[in-house]
Amino acid sequence: MVVIAKEDDLRIGTGRTARFEGEAYGSGVSFFHVHNVEGQGPAAHVHPYSETWVVLAGEALVRTSDGDVTAHQGDVVVVGAGTAHAFRAAGPEPLRMLCIHASPRIEQDFLDDAEAAQAGVTF
Repeated sequence: MVVIAKEDDLRIGTGRTARFEGEAYGSGVSFFHVHNVEGQGPAAHVHPYSETWVVLAGEALVRTSDGDVTAHQGDVVVVGAGTAHAFRAAGPEPLRMLCIHASPRIEQDFLDDAEAAQAGVTF
């Protein structure tokens, strides 16, 4: 069986980021295809599984309780299961990144402001 999902059909709202949940397509993985401009990124959150990012273009400033790291085009970043994290597009070039979720469904719990501050993952 071969299934093709059109990225335009996976877009979130009016933005450029696409959300693919594998379960609906017979896949064991899910992903976000991120396309953010400088300063954009999700609020602090956590997943019950690992998340693997492939930076396709631009730079991502990644924040966890371990501190900040900057990932550049071509880098692969792995965030462990249960690790609170957030990221932002950094630099003038738009960030394009594939955020692969080791699950057929995307499961993420967003932290409230106090939880994010306590975990050290606020922007």
